[in-house]
Amino acid sequence: MSGTWSKLKKSLSLKSSGASASSSQLPPRAPIQSDSRSAAPRSPSSSTTSSASLSSRLSRTLSSGGRFSQGQAIFTAECSHAFHFSCIAKSVNHGNHLCPICRSKWKEIPSQLPALSSDDHDPIGRARVPLNQAPLNPPPSEPFCYSDDESIDSPVDSTLPASSAPSVNVSIKALPEFPSVAAADSVSDFAVLVGLRAPTVNGQQVDRAPIDLVTILDVSGSMNGSKLFLLKRAVCFVIENLGPSDRLSVVTFSTSAHRVFPLRKMTERGREEATVAVNSLLASGGTNIAEGIRKGKRVLEERRRKNPVTSIILLSDGKDTYNCESVYRVSSSPALVWDHNSNASTNRPRVFPIHTFGFGGDHDSAVMHHISDASGGTFSFIESVEAVQDSFARCIGGLLSVVARDLRLTITTSTVSKIGSISSGRYEKEISDQGFRGVISVGDLYADEDKDFLVHLSVPTWPIADETARTPLVDIACSYKDTASENVVELEMVRVEIKRPRIVSQADSTASLEVDRQRNRLWIVEGIAEAKEMAESGNLEGAKALLTERRSALVSSASAQAGDGLCSWLEAELMEIGERMANVEMYERSGRAYMLSGLSSHSWQRATTRGDSSTNSQPIMNGGGASAVGYNTPSMVTMVTRSQDLSACYQRDQQRGRKVYPNL
Repeated sequence: MSGTWSKLKKSLSLKSSGASASSSQLPPRAPIQSDSRSAAPRSPSSSTTSSASLSSRLSRTLSSGGRFSQGQAIFTAECSHAFHFSCIAKSVNHGNHLCPICRSKWKEIPSQLPALSSDDHDPIGRARVPLNQAPLNPPPSEPFCYSDDESIDSPVDSTLPASSAPSVNVSIKALPEFPSVAAADSVSDFAVLVGLRAPTVNGQQVDRAPIDLVTILDVSGSMNGSKLFLLKRAVCFVIENLGPSDRLSVVTFSTSAHRVFPLRKMTERGREEATVAVNSLLASGGTNIAEGIRKGKRVLEERRRKNPVTSIILLSDGKDTYNCESVYRVSSSPALVWDHNSNASTNRPRVFPIHTFGFGGDHDSAVMHHISDASGGTFSFIESVEAVQDSFARCIGGLLSVVARDLRLTITTSTVSKIGSISSGRYEKEISDQGFRGVISVGDLYADEDKDFLVHLSVPTWPIADETARTPLVDIACSYKDTASENVVELEMVRVEIKRPRIVSQADSTASLEVDRQRNRLWIVEGIAEAKEMAESGNLEGAKALLTERRSALVSSASAQAGDGLCSWLEAELMEIGERMANVEMYERSGRAYMLSGLSSHSWQRATTRGDSSTNSQPIMNGGGASAVGYNTPSMVTMVTRSQDLSACYQRDQQRGRKVYPNL
């Protein structure tokens, strides 16, 4: 037992010195306020003293007898009465802050210990306290204003000469639905496919934009045990894969929200300190998701400097016990997601993309989807707790590969054709000049990412039939900011033309398979949305019948008959949704979340985790080329593979009695 005490004392000493080192590197902080900014100030030193005194009392308790009581840690209160730590922590979590013996009110209270795994027992089966984890989790010291972000490298000069422009640009493809339309015919819905393809990142840090990332983590009581352990492991994986120019902040929420780690660069020392902060987290209290979002948004709004890419990752396993669902609808509470420090000259404030992750079967998928959809992020459904690391890996695989920013597509029609509508999912679009001009605002583009949009035109009759001449339909222009040079890139205009003969040949009367597959995708997504509304009203049978009807039409389409991989994937998705709608209980448990995650993925044409992440990264074939299931990019697949390899290594070493993650 003396060896155990020696290790525990060393662990407490290391954590205390680590906290001091972290504080010494940050700018001086103003007196802290509570989250409502109404509580009395508290100096950072008081938190350190409190933590040190609490550790000291725990040390004296263990050293006095050199033992655990029946294998359990002992907590000695400030009134000198001693209790089993797990027992008194449960009492405190129920709101009891008085000593059960003398009824004195405690100023320092214990938090719930995390559940112990099989590795946390001694050879004869008695539980032991993890030696490197602080037994208590006092609220961290926080400044009144979050302007203490670490400085970043000087931005790249945007006035560089043209020779410094990137050698590989975003590419555009544009295809008409039919190559010819008879001169005497008019078409009310003639589709033009406009596609984008981002260049490949070569793996060097300078070729992608550095990111400011805020993780907002649920540490309510329901996260206790294996959930919290796996969440820590997943966040540590994110930390290890961020570059030295990337910055990370960690916010947690339960009954209230706290910023437990400021916006710091992920240098070697920054990663070490972030890991210590994450590993100190304990779970207790209720679930206040809205307060967590407000806190995380403040970190980004009040920062002094900004990296080019900004994003938020939000994870929760439960329902908000403090706010109703309407709080998360932008129409009723836009301040929850909008950045009001953005340029006021724009009609609408900029938003911080919030990528939400619903953890397990009890989370509020509707709320999580509202948050992501309103902010421009994606919603992932993590059905199995073991998949949280892979889910984070897929997300950061994209975020850490941004190669183009503020991308805009401008479509201009000829003097006779007009734009009727644009199918762009959740990407903002605008049709102006009486239908002669359309704009799609895409924003950030990940490396190797594809985006496909359908522009629906009205094509009138043509006065003169010509068998050979080509008539222009639309001109497509694209502009974006290159992340490597910070230069604005204007791509060469792409024109779409068709023939207007007197009689259309048999070959020219066949629709483009590329356009057909995108029509299929949009039609299936529309069907999934309709089926979800039917299921919400209690009509599960009608919803399943609708999905079956859409599936039958899909498999008989020209692109599906040609063996298109996207159509095969859509068919499998419809079948999976049908199985998750077998009954009301199954729909409530996983069907709704699965459908919302899928709708989020299709709306942004961006990968999400849906259920078991292992099924979302396999390659499929599209004609002569390969792409990834579920909009996965090579960077995402690589990151998920890295996560899975690390998890497999962890499991092997656990079986051998070793730990890959010694800090957890």
